[in-house]
Amino acid sequence: MNIDLTGKTALVTGSTQGIGLAIAGSLAAAGARVAVNGRSRDRVDEAVATLEGDVFGVAADVADADGAQTLVDALPQVDILVNNLGIFGAVPAGEITDELWRTFFEVNVLAAARLIRHYLPGMVSRGWGRVLQIASDSAIVTPHEMIHYGVSKTALLALSRGYAKEASGTGVTVNSVIAGPTHTAGVEDFVYQLVDRSVPWEQAQREFIRLHRPQSLIGRLIEPQEIANMVTYLASPLASATTGGALRVDGGYVDAILP
Repeated sequence: MNIDLTGKTALVTGSTQGIGLAIAGSLAAAGARVAVNGRSRDRVDEAVATLEGDVFGVAADVADADGAQTLVDALPQVDILVNNLGIFGAVPAGEITDELWRTFFEVNVLAAARLIRHYLPGMVSRGWGRVLQIASDSAIVTPHEMIHYGVSKTALLALSRGYAKEASGTGVTVNSVIAGPTHTAGVEDFVYQLVDRSVPWEQAQREFIRLHRPQSLIGRLIEPQEIANMVTYLASPLASATTGGALRVDGGYVDAILP
């Protein structure tokens, strides 16, 4: 299967590390011109330096309206938008404050909505485009230890489905990728919130899956590149008939035939 994104410009938000960095690398390897995004210029430059291909950086906080405007001023048009930016963290249900609810909605939902609102009309006018949201198994299996996160990711699925309808018949597709428990630096920190910090990482990972994600059918954390593989396919012309979907790369974690 030959995925060729030559001539396409892609933006991956929150792509200085983890899943976002892997996605940026995969899109660039397929021939796309890729914008790496993060809040810090230093972090963005460091990330760009690790990647090969036509890659450049845009430092902007897209969870903030002014920051999002900074980004679109620097990059007015894209063919592929990957809304990867997201935050998570374990908080007891009774301690999720109004402020925390707002923060998670701003970062995990509204940031994506802002960028779709800006970039989708151009894609439609050109008759081709790809919009992808990185969601989570928590959108379907709401975790009791971070309800606010799960709710924000559920909203992201609805956002994708709604904009897929808005783009109906235009040559633009809009999809979500449901990522399962994935091995990133942030997830390592999260795992150690729930598992004894004194144990080695491999043991901590196994304990986390056994105690907190026993539904996983692969029995391990997913690697970021495995998420990036799905995103790169969906960003390509080969996925022209896939839209409005929520596609799982979750290691079989969600115990359902459909999302």
